Amino acid sequence: MDLQKEKKTLILDANVILRYLLQDNKELYLKAEEIFNKTLLGEIKLLIPFFVFAEVVYVLQKVYKVDKPTISKVLSDLLEIKNVKTEDKEILKKALEVYSSQNIDFADCLLCAYSSKFEIISFDKDVSKCIKFVKQTS
Repeated sequence: MDLQKEKKTLILDANVILRYLLQDNKELYLKAEEIFNKTLLGEIKLLIPFFVFAEVVYVLQKVYKVDKPTISKVLSDLLEIKNVKTEDKEILKKALEVYSSQNIDFADCLLCAYSSKFEIISFDKDVSKCIKFVKQTS
């Protein structure tokens, strides 16, 4: 294996993703855009942990008042970029799908999405309802 030919993998903080999506600070948006362009060209890979997605969701919803379906669509599209990786794309996609249609927070949506692979134990009634939803739609 030629290590010099390996693509560099970067982990993005939520604020990089937010500046890219919101374009509310021209200087930071241009830096973020450069990162995403290099990703699209295959020059680098991005690893975005679940907790970063959770922070992006929270900020978009609570601070910028973006509606859930829009957040879900934009972040689902981000996951479709070839060189964007996360711990488990299918779980994250399912969590975003659940998030757009259920009245629970994103962390609970992630937990519910895991119910497609694992048994979830929760005392939270909303999580229990959400798990039933996931099982019906899977």
